[in-house]
Amino acid sequence: MPELPEVETVRRGLQQQTTGLHIAAVVVHRARAIAAPPDATAFAKALQGSVVLGWSRRGKYLLASLARHPVDRSAPASGGHWGVHLRMTGQFLWIDGPDRGAKPPCSHTRVQIVAASGAELRFVDTRSFGQMWWVPPGQAPETVITGLTRLGPEPFSETFNAAYLEAKLSGSRRPIKNALLDQALVAGVGNIYADESLFAAGIRPHTPSGQLSAAQLETLHRSLVEVLEVSIGAGGTTFSDFRDLSGTNGNYGGVAWVYRRGGQPCRRCSTLIERTTLGGRSSHWCPTCQH
Repeated sequence: MPELPEVETVRRGLQQQTTGLHIAAVVVHRARAIAAPPDATAFAKALQGSVVLGWSRRGKYLLASLARHPVDRSAPASGGHWGVHLRMTGQFLWIDGPDRGAKPPCSHTRVQIVAASGAELRFVDTRSFGQMWWVPPGQAPETVITGLTRLGPEPFSETFNAAYLEAKLSGSRRPIKNALLDQALVAGVGNIYADESLFAAGIRPHTPSGQLSAAQLETLHRSLVEVLEVSIGAGGTTFSDFRDLSGTNGNYGGVAWVYRRGGQPCRRCSTLIERTTLGGRSSHWCPTCQH
């Protein structure tokens, strides 16, 4: 599943390509891709005629602010919000220029957003778990996209720090790897960056959260932020399905320290990387570098 760096990479691409885009038509090829409103036709009608003002990200959710022009073409009115969650294999493809008309939608295309210019934004999702929402004007996004209410702070926010982690994890026996995957603790972190940040911090994934010292939590906080920043700079990680709007792979996977490197030598000390399972999720770690 795309994690924070991948979703942020997509957000930046959408911001660049679609800010100011006038949505002329919406074609929904698979109704289950639309979470709200329950009628996919109503979703298409709500977006049609809207202008995309810009994109934001909350955890792994993408949110576009929309505007609509009244009949008298005066100042634009709110068009609500368009929410997206990529889930496991969702991706956007931007089709423009000479590619217009030359690339028919593939069988995994779930939604087509057609611009007044003729360009297209296609939502392609092999496993069909991705979702979209339309939030009506005047409603807060979290009233419709209820998953937003369960998110903890963003990793780059001032509220996410070592003191916050110490307060939240105090007395917990939960393995620190499992804690980092909890979106209520910190938004946007998944398996890849939990493994990578724990390696960078020198902490074993099965260490009980409540046993970490203040110094270890300070190191973990710093390591998590740095790992996420590096991955965003590399355009995210591609191990299977992730692509940006142009179809380009993320580059972080080629320099991962431990993730999916079980049985291979550690890049730092040459000890073989171990792979264990915690809470049903695979964890990769170095027995020498992580204590």
